[in-house]
Amino acid sequence: MADPWQECMDHCLEVTKEAGKVIREALKKDIAIMQKSSPVDLVTETDQRVEKLIISSIKEKFPTHSFIGEESVAAGAPSVLTDAPTWIIDPIDGTTNFVHRFPFVSVSIGFTVNKEIEFGIVYSCIEDKMYTARKGKGAFCNGVPIKVSGQEDITKSLILTEMNFKENPENFKTMMANTKTILSIPVHGIRSPGSAAVNMCLVACGAADAYYHMGIHCWDMAGGAAIIREAGGVITDISGGPFDLMSRRMIIASSQTIAKRLAQEITEFPVGRDDTEG
Repeated sequence: MADPWQECMDHCLEVTKEAGKVIREALKKDIAIMQKSSPVDLVTETDQRVEKLIISSIKEKFPTHSFIGEESVAAGAPSVLTDAPTWIIDPIDGTTNFVHRFPFVSVSIGFTVNKEIEFGIVYSCIEDKMYTARKGKGAFCNGVPIKVSGQEDITKSLILTEMNFKENPENFKTMMANTKTILSIPVHGIRSPGSAAVNMCLVACGAADAYYHMGIHCWDMAGGAAIIREAGGVITDISGGPFDLMSRRMIIASSQTIAKRLAQEITEFPVGRDDTEG
């Protein structure tokens, strides 16, 4: 039987390349910046333009499919994952990087059926690195197979996370305390490249050994989740339990050993869910 979703992935690759061109062109011009939920939650006209480009192209070819897009949700669209074929889209993952022209900016698209991720594409468009993964068929960067480092000794690992302002002072304190706890294990270091999808791909290709995040969204994770799994990595909830795409929290790692150790060390704070209001 032919793979029913290969046509979707092929089309996704083409539209992702087109989106990357738009982003690279926009970086040559002045960038108009707007705020969403807070002074550090930024959006640009390019985010909105790229999302419209992606969704309109896919809708034209697959009119019965569903969509969850970062900017559509910000504008009031629902963020509910159903069994229907669903495209989960972050048009610019790393908007703050884009605004500052910091070179880790990606287009991230995950495709789910029956709430399971069938494929993921992350295009780090300034680096011109196209990460792809189809369930059961491996993970690739620019067509070359990639795999996680396989590191099991956390004291020899490089960890990724993202740190930003939290309005709740207790959550802010916990976030900073977690970095101190992990650095004190000790580990080789902690890095914050600024694009969740790129972070996931860096673990998938063995450049880092783990990445943890609370407060992330489904559109940040969907593309990278397919890639990390197909590269041989582990993805769990921040507690160490099963990964939930709508939970806004995750650990990914090169091995179960490192994932478990991070889950033991990290103190959780509440971040809500993508599929419930508030």
